[in-house]
Amino acid sequence: MNKKYNILICPLEWGLGHAARMIPLASRLRDMNNNVFIGAGEKHLALFRNEMPELQCIDFPGFHPGYSKRLPQYMALLLKTPELIYHIIREHYRLKKIIRKFKIDIVISDNRFGLWNNKIKTVYVTHMIRIPFPVAFPFLEFIGILFHRAIINNYNYCFIPDLPGDLNVSGRLSHKVRLPLNAKYIGLLSRFSGTEPVKAENPVNYRHHSVILSGPEPQRSILKQKLSDALQGRDIPTIFLGGMPEEAGETTRSGNIIWFSHLPSGIMKDIITSSEIIISRSGYTTIMELISLNCSALLIPTPGQPEQEYLAQYLEEKGWFTSVSQKCITKEMVLMSVQSFLSEEINSQSRTLLEEALKLMLEDGQDKSC
Repeated sequence: MNKKYNILICPLEWGLGHAARMIPLASRLRDMNNNVFIGAGEKHLALFRNEMPELQCIDFPGFHPGYSKRLPQYMALLLKTPELIYHIIREHYRLKKIIRKFKIDIVISDNRFGLWNNKIKTVYVTHMIRIPFPVAFPFLEFIGILFHRAIINNYNYCFIPDLPGDLNVSGRLSHKVRLPLNAKYIGLLSRFSGTEPVKAENPVNYRHHSVILSGPEPQRSILKQKLSDALQGRDIPTIFLGGMPEEAGETTRSGNIIWFSHLPSGIMKDIITSSEIIISRSGYTTIMELISLNCSALLIPTPGQPEQEYLAQYLEEKGWFTSVSQKCITKEMVLMSVQSFLSEEINSQSRTLLEEALKLMLEDGQDKSC
């Protein structure tokens, strides 16, 4: 544990959430006296350059599936299967060159299938041991489980960002399913953990609502437009947090709608925690961050994405969040006040689980045995 390791972290290129949830992981590994490298495409690298400028960034983009305006997400992904396989093979062989060039000891892959290597220790991060299928095709889920397990078994460890037991957030996605032998729950990951709130230079020092935008195009822009139309002209200002670090600094205002393309974590934390009402996608990273802040929200699942649809329903049934479908967004939509829940126990367990997992991983960074 006294050795300093070169650790490469590679988030999936599917929405900013996969990069955001690697920030607390990178931060803790850096604090443990390791050299941390980030391998990603430009948009994700922009986030890390804003949040952790001291890290070394490597241009290493992964598969970027995007969304279809007409097809459900699972159909769009199915049609892109040949492209996905090509990217898995390509990034697997490119990783070998990166390992040699930067003398990497450990690779942490957030849902990138091809980033395993026989010569060093590799870690796979996912909250979906079970990949959910649309309600019309539940009998096909076992195929997804077997496929994902085959991917996971290539890695030394599988880190699941969730809690065991009743306080879990992912539900059947990583519970009530046989876990791989190398799997370990590591608690919820949130970039806001340990971050002090910071007032913005032009603070909104009165009642406000917040919209957290996330996810790939075109659904991201569709949601932005629908919510702008529905919330425009109301008495209370609504702050849109754009999640676009490559456009950091862009701020606009139109009536009661205030738009920030990107904000540092401290300022985001202040805006979110002081909001009367929060609206967001039901992306897993966003949910983890809201829970870490003891904040609830109105969740709007991305249409055609079974994972988000399931999470919104599951967390509403637990009484932690409320949800509404995107097609039901109207100017007449009634916004309920945020009902917070106690997150102290969740945060405490998360810190302990993450510390245990990272210590286990670092016990012997060169030994690929598990």
